[in-house]
Amino acid sequence: MDAQTLVDERGELWLALAPMWLEREPRESDYARMVEVIERDGIALKDLEWVFRIELAPVLSRQQMSVAGEWRKFDDHQLMRRLVAHNLRLKGWRRKFWALFSGLTTMMVRHRYNELVERLVVARGGEIR
Repeated sequence: MDAQTLVDERGELWLALAPMWLEREPRESDYARMVEVIERDGIALKDLEWVFRIELAPVLSRQQMSVAGEWRKFDDHQLMRRLVAHNLRLKGWRRKFWALFSGLTTMMVRHRYNELVERLVVARGGEIR
């Protein structure tokens, strides 16, 4: 998959989910945007978990652990470049490595992800798919 295809297929979802890694709790509007994008794309919870753990967490957890001022200068373009570069390299042993260590990279935002999943289940009428 090339960079443009990644941006076209995942870019909006990645940017919608990025606020989970901010130093503040996501706002209601952030969660509403996340749910809207996920529902529009018809992403299953199982697939969303892997996007969260493998595609986003390795990049955004580094951002989260950096100096807080870097988030104040949040740049969608730079973040997208980092995410695309990471995901283009995500083959073979790298995918297995991040799957193995995803518990560490998601630990600080797991409660936010769980909140998102609860909101998705409510939006889907209690149906887990």
